[in-house]
Amino acid sequence: MRKGIYPFQKKAPLTPGYCLVGTVRANSEGCRIFKPGDVVAVLTKYDTEAELVNQPEKYCTRVPDGVDHRQATAIPCDWNTAYGMVMHAAKVSKGQRVFIHGISGSVGCAIMILSRLQGAEVYGTASERNHGDIRQYGGTPFVYTDKNWIEKMNELGGVHAVFDPLGFESFDESYSILAPRGILVAYGNNKNALSNGELRNPWGPIAKLVARNLNPLTCKRTTFFGIFRDSSTYVPNVTTLLWGLSQYQSRTNGIWTISKLRTVSGVEGLVSVRF
Repeated sequence: MRKGIYPFQKKAPLTPGYCLVGTVRANSEGCRIFKPGDVVAVLTKYDTEAELVNQPEKYCTRVPDGVDHRQATAIPCDWNTAYGMVMHAAKVSKGQRVFIHGISGSVGCAIMILSRLQGAEVYGTASERNHGDIRQYGGTPFVYTDKNWIEKMNELGGVHAVFDPLGFESFDESYSILAPRGILVAYGNNKNALSNGELRNPWGPIAKLVARNLNPLTCKRTTFFGIFRDSSTYVPNVTTLLWGLSQYQSRTNGIWTISKLRTVSGVEGLVSVRF
């Protein structure tokens, strides 16, 4: 977003910052859900690097008492993204094989943990320095650059879901390791930015990705996933994740580690928030 290449972003000047956990300071007329002093989580897309921000009340989700705010801040964007892809887009289930690019990143790690909790086998690419941590979470790591993961996954019969934030040529590579009825869930075009390469237009590879669904000779599927706070799943998903976080912390009386998440069932105006 700072480089000005985030899809559909507004032009500068803007205040960056995608999500927040903060305390309600004041309500405008018509607000009925929250009162000053309540702690809320919000997916904002902009503005969270300011001291104060106004947000529509309908997008705010109450943070349960006792939840560590540092942990809760990861919920509206990173874990919400992972939860939507694992539970809704790919519908990961027990016994499936899952492959994650950037498995040691914030969203990738969340996908790994959620997929493991669903009973899936998890594989993925990451920097070699992070491989030990990935193995501790039950994942099997590969180095992206040597491409050995392509051969290894195809030897297993392919994977049932690939989660790819890299884009461009990586979409083709990810598609090549899908099982016959597998799904490629794309959620970014970060390959050039991460490698300090020349920035390229991502729309061609995205169009190719989506067009693969038009092939009547295969049952493989593709989708490009994004989170939107107007989505019908936004508030229920964030509420579910925050509730799971609160349940863990209430039992341990300590700071929740994100790896302990358990899948649980759960559920006008402007709110001025200080954080």
